[in-house]
Amino acid sequence: MRRYAVIGWGSLIWDLENLAGLVEGGWRMGEGPLLPLEFSRVSPKRKLGLTLCLDPDHGADCQSHWILSRRRSVGGAAADLARRERAVAGRIGAVCVADGVAQGRLGPVVRLIRDWCLTAGLDGAVWTDLESNFSQHLGDPFSIDRAVAYLSGLSGDSRDEAVRYIENAPQTTVTPLRRRLAEEAWWREEAGRVRALAPARVPPLSKARRAPRGSSAPG
Repeated sequence: MRRYAVIGWGSLIWDLENLAGLVEGGWRMGEGPLLPLEFSRVSPKRKLGLTLCLDPDHGADCQSHWILSRRRSVGGAAADLARRERAVAGRIGAVCVADGVAQGRLGPVVRLIRDWCLTAGLDGAVWTDLESNFSQHLGDPFSIDRAVAYLSGLSGDSRDEAVRYIENAPQTTVTPLRRRLAEEAWWREEAGRVRALAPARVPPLSKARRAPRGSSAPG
């Protein structure tokens, strides 16, 4: 019987939505492959906050996490994730070791995940294969300074959601932008305010996978 992982790093961790009945067991926190991640995607779903995406140009290698799909085909697991992400099939990455499936926009990431599946004893995996759209939305290339300025310009529900998303991300998600935000007094104040409204719902990491002291973002 084949086993397929659903790899996650963002809101999927704390909000499976319709995927909840299509996976089994809990999240294996900190046990996924290292992937190049950054908060460089403007998300209408998240009220125009910045969300995580695969971004080898601006991001840093971060530990990802995985949960077991109930599907016994990689196509079924990919279709489930596509519905949850409200994405077309082509925006979902997928590998199946046995069938030779290797779908994804970033060849090095596809190969990395395939190798990880072999090491983890899994038949394959699926993941959300979205790219940075910062420049398309804002007209300027992504940079840490521009991202901080963009976040500081948000207000109301958009600011709350932006802060909540970044603060809820697992502590192993230490990207260049998150490191910079940890140094910003206004961000620390906003993080405390939003945290008081709704505590984080991210599963804890195993002790062996906790981020080194001083490397995690605030919260």
